[in-house]
Amino acid sequence: MPRQDSTVMAGSLTHHGSPNPGYSSNNAVPVPVITQTDSRDKWSKKMDFLLSVIGFAVDLGNVWRFPYVCYQNGGGAFLIPYILMAIFGGVPLFYMELALGQFHRTGAISIWKHICPIFKGIGYAICIIALYVSFYYNTIIAWALFYFYSSFSSILPWTNCDNVWNTPDCTNYFGMDNVTWTNSSRSPAEEFYTNVLEIHKSSGLKNVGGVRWQLMLCLFLIFTIVYFSLWKGVKTSGKVVWVTATLPYIVLFILLIRGATLPGAWRGVVFYLKPQWEKLLETSVWVDAAAQIFFSLGPGFGVLLALSSYNPFTNNCYRDAIVTSLVNCLTSFVSGFVIFTVLGYMAEMRKVEVEDVARDKGPSLLFITYPEAIANMMGSTFFAIIFFVMMITLGLDSTFGGLEAIITAVLDEYPDHFSHRRELFVLCLVVVCFLGSLSTLTNGGAYVVKLLEEFGVGCSIIAVGFLEAIAVSWFYGIKRFSNDVQAMLGKAPGLFWKVCWVAISPAFLAYIIVSSLLKAPPLALFDYKYPDWSITVGYIIGFSSFMWIPIYMVYKLVWTPGSLKQHIICIAWGHFLYTYTIFPIHWERSMKSPLHAQL
Repeated sequence: MPRQDSTVMAGSLTHHGSPNPGYSSNNAVPVPVITQTDSRDKWSKKMDFLLSVIGFAVDLGNVWRFPYVCYQNGGGAFLIPYILMAIFGGVPLFYMELALGQFHRTGAISIWKHICPIFKGIGYAICIIALYVSFYYNTIIAWALFYFYSSFSSILPWTNCDNVWNTPDCTNYFGMDNVTWTNSSRSPAEEFYTNVLEIHKSSGLKNVGGVRWQLMLCLFLIFTIVYFSLWKGVKTSGKVVWVTATLPYIVLFILLIRGATLPGAWRGVVFYLKPQWEKLLETSVWVDAAAQIFFSLGPGFGVLLALSSYNPFTNNCYRDAIVTSLVNCLTSFVSGFVIFTVLGYMAEMRKVEVEDVARDKGPSLLFITYPEAIANMMGSTFFAIIFFVMMITLGLDSTFGGLEAIITAVLDEYPDHFSHRRELFVLCLVVVCFLGSLSTLTNGGAYVVKLLEEFGVGCSIIAVGFLEAIAVSWFYGIKRFSNDVQAMLGKAPGLFWKVCWVAISPAFLAYIIVSSLLKAPPLALFDYKYPDWSITVGYIIGFSSFMWIPIYMVYKLVWTPGSLKQHIICIAWGHFLYTYTIFPIHWERSMKSPLHAQL
């Protein structure tokens, strides 16, 4: 998978390797066009790409995170900040990444030699963050696979308290009268969950215990599927997503219909959407809306760069960004109905308020609350099977995207070493991810999963996205980037997109970062409070990915000939000329400078 390093400066541009010409304008600033080669993989069909992007963006978080965040932050009123943050923050960043990947046709590391080489550390940071995600995210899919296997039973194992693993605290609400619920009471679903993880055998991060061989086998099967889906590139993964990206929607529709017919479903819907307008005055609501849309759409993870780099040069990435963003947001919204119709049913059966059964969030919502409701439905086995199939396929799509970001980035950066050894490299990567996940398969693995989720991604990926937006809009130049988009689409982005890219979207990310750092809630899982030393370890994990950005900057400044003052003047003046003046000849002369080319 060789890279193409050449750039063509011309007033009238023709895209090499494509029958579609670029554009010509007497007033247009010359646009660098990356020459494409036929040797780079391409999507077999347009739908392969769209389904891959949708599959990456629509993940388990759409099912568990959005409904919880929505009702916690004002119900229907939350949709206002959510939509605003999507329009002015999430979608512009999503569009930017698709356009960057499609124009430069390269991965998250090597793309920076075309944009601003001193920011190349962003690419390495993205790859490390993607590794951290693979260490815990696939374990959650392995849990779903174990539940899927356990669902093949006439009576689901989390239906009652008659199993060998149940304790005296096990309390079953359904089908029972005069049930007393105490602080020590636990539902059959909760006890099955703790039995699967054997979390009761671990006292915390200091004593995580041994590896659960059943979960390790499930994880091995998951990574086997991942390997054979990615080993041949987009030719194979593009076919797999026709199943993994579409099946969840079929299941969501079935579960929505079933949930709507349950007694008490309306109570859940009212609780989900009833607006609490006073919540809009709280800063935390807007922070949650911004964070939700960012992590839902997934800019900054390098996946959109990788997937779009296999598109034809003239593909309409603008339309792709709008369509896939709408699909993602609508999926989150509909998932709320799927979850809350069932929570309303549980509240009706327990004779309690919906709020009392809607306290769970994260994986516990998917592995405790929802399975408990399914277990007490007619046809429980069928609904349990399709529910966990949906979870597995939602997770696999995101794993495909995350690992493809690493694969594309490394293969494009080191083509001489890996371009003809993709299968071997993918195998090595999968093995590394499997070994890195072993700590999450222990008795205390759930504690490790929570730590990695909070610190392995968290602020690190938001900071990476912020620097990426700044590098493209301010250093590469918004005028230059707009000309790139015009070369592909035949039409330059409008003023709205330019303002978002230059100011609003970076401010959107800076807002999330500052708010997260100032109001970091205490970390806890079940009754376990994370000790101070574990929080320190978490910050070290987060910094271990982000640190490559300043390290590479220092390396570049030291390695490049010239004084620090010359470097700063060269970078600032060169990009100022291109971005803010109409004299492209100055930029062309600046680009011919060896010092500027290296920075």
